[in-house]
Amino acid sequence: MKPVRFSVIGINHNHIFGQVNCLLAAGAEFVGFHAAEDDLAAEFSGKYPSATRYDDPRRAYDDPEIDLIVTAAIPADRAAIAVTAMRAGKDVMTDKPGMTTLDQLAEIRRVQKETGRIFSVLYSEHFENRATVKAGELVAAGAIGKVVSTAGFGPHRMRAPSRPAWFFERERYGGILVDIASHQCEQFLFFTGAESAEILSASVGNRAHQQWPGLQDSGDIHLSTGNATGFIRVDWFTPEGLPTWGDGRLFITGTEGTIELRKYLDIAGRPGSDHLFLTDAKGVTHIDCTDVALPYGKQLVADIRNRTETAMPQARCFAAMEIALRAQAKAEAHLSGGTHA
Repeated sequence: MKPVRFSVIGINHNHIFGQVNCLLAAGAEFVGFHAAEDDLAAEFSGKYPSATRYDDPRRAYDDPEIDLIVTAAIPADRAAIAVTAMRAGKDVMTDKPGMTTLDQLAEIRRVQKETGRIFSVLYSEHFENRATVKAGELVAAGAIGKVVSTAGFGPHRMRAPSRPAWFFERERYGGILVDIASHQCEQFLFFTGAESAEILSASVGNRAHQQWPGLQDSGDIHLSTGNATGFIRVDWFTPEGLPTWGDGRLFITGTEGTIELRKYLDIAGRPGSDHLFLTDAKGVTHIDCTDVALPYGKQLVADIRNRTETAMPQARCFAAMEIALRAQAKAEAHLSGGTHA
């Protein structure tokens, strides 16, 4: 069978390495990439020496043998790349956030519907996290009954000296709820089985980094579907002493049990990542998820071939970003004078 062939346009976030590796592991063929930044391109070429560096992104858009365009460009630029790719007959896989404004979301929705192409956001805190995948399997099997609430925490380490200028510019990264909390918005929809959610409250702030007025270093969202509620908290306050970039956690409450995920480390002392704690009528069980398979890449490749939606329903992909974008707007509307934090 002919392999799915993909090219990359935009490598500004290092999530691009996870995106490429996900596709390579699924048997896809990496053809080439375009990056305006020579320093980023040098590192990228070092990891993927067989991929051609294009001098013009049109080489990827115009190549009839390319099935998929992958991007981790500056967040504000991703929508234009996706729209151009879909109009050129390509499917799209983007890093989160898939876009930074509601207008961009509306355009992507319109073009996706017109072209019938796949627009997929690789929410890595779900699709590249084995504990989250395992939690999905358990919930689907009825291990905790009906899900009635979730609480997701996405703390991140700042590492300010290593960040590019756009990281501190609100209009380019989209705001903290769009940039980070879109992960948790998608997980809320996934675990509750909801197609949309009401935003009960949302807030953002710059609590400790006034030297960067465009930065938002903390934010939260409270969601409801009528049948379930969700709380989301994200920030840039992970201490340097933590041995990973953030202590990502997810709590899922069901009518017959609970699941707690410690995605990246267990501060109680167990080694490694991907820890899941299941509590039900039988007791408390720790599940090591390090050997759980990650199906997203193979499913997306199959979807490209078969025109199906097994990796992620298109509606949920859009709905997660819409919740994040609307929550961002709601939070910023509450700020003094309507200015960004």
